[in-house]
Amino acid sequence: MSAPLYIADQPALADFCAGLRGADWLALDTEFIRERTYYPQLCLIQIASADRIACIDPLALPSLEPLLERLYDPATTKILHSASQDLEIFFHLRGAVPTPIFDTQRAALALEQGKQIGYAALVQQLLGVDLAKTHTRADWRRRPLLPEWLVYAADDVRYLPELYQRQRAALEECGGLAALVEDCAALADAEHYRPQPWAVWQRVREQQRLRGVQRAVLQEVAAWREEQAIAHDRPRRWILDDAALIELARRLPETLADLQQIPGLPATTLRRHGEILLARIATACAKPPGCWPMPASRPPLSAAARPEVRL
Repeated sequence: MSAPLYIADQPALADFCAGLRGADWLALDTEFIRERTYYPQLCLIQIASADRIACIDPLALPSLEPLLERLYDPATTKILHSASQDLEIFFHLRGAVPTPIFDTQRAALALEQGKQIGYAALVQQLLGVDLAKTHTRADWRRRPLLPEWLVYAADDVRYLPELYQRQRAALEECGGLAALVEDCAALADAEHYRPQPWAVWQRVREQQRLRGVQRAVLQEVAAWREEQAIAHDRPRRWILDDAALIELARRLPETLADLQQIPGLPATTLRRHGEILLARIATACAKPPGCWPMPASRPPLSAAARPEVRL
C-alpha cells in the first residue's frame, strides 16, 4: 500500500475519489472533537482502499460530496472499528449513515477475540503489530497538522482491511457471518444518532438515589438541559452538571429562593432560566404516579452519550 496522501484541495479529492469507484470495500475512520460542543466537530477523515490511504481535511475543503458519493454507495462495504461515533458524524451530515457496515469490534466480540476490544489491541492480537498511542489527545483542529499526527491517523485505517479479511473468513468458517451482518445493519437505525432528551435522565450519575416523583423531575430537568445543549451546541455539563440535576430532583424547589439553595446551580442559570426550571419542575410534580418514569427503563443510548473504546 502506498504512503498516505494528505488531501486538502477539491481537485485532489475528486481525483482520489474517482479511484475509489467500484471498490468492494473501504476502510474508514475519523478524528473529531466535542469538548466544547454538543455535536462532534469533524476534523479529519481517513480512508483506505486496496492500494491507497488518504487523510482528508474537511476543514480545508469546500465540499465533501465526492467522498460522500463513494461512502454512501450501497455496493461498497464500509469497514470501521467501534463505528457508532464515526457514523454519528455522517448521520448529521446526511441524515443517514453509510451502509453496509462491517464493525471489526463487533466482529471481535462474535469471534471471542475480546469484548469492546480497542483497535490497537486487536491489531496487536491478530497482526502482531504494536501501534503508537502518543497522539490520542491531539487537537485535531490545529493547522497545519503535524506529519507525525498524519502517520498516526493513517494507521487507524491501515490495518482495518487485513482485520476485515481475517475476521470475515473466520466468521464464514464458523457460520457467524450472517449474524454479524444483521448486527451491523442495526447501526443504520437513525434512533441511535438522534438526540433523546427524554431518555438522558437515565444516564445522570446517581439517579438511582431518586424515588417516585423525584425521577419525574429529573427526567424533566435533564430533558431541559439536553434541549439547551442542542440549541446552543454546547456540552451538557456546561449548561448544568449532573450533581445540580440530582439536587433539583431531590429537593423539589418551588420558588426562586428555593433554587438559590441548590448546590452547583450557577447564578447566571438562576437569573436566566430560574422561572423556566421552576415551571418544568412543577409540570413534573403534577404528573400522576402512573406517569412517573420507571427506574428499570433502558432506552437505546444515542451515539453522543455512548461510551466507546477506540484505541
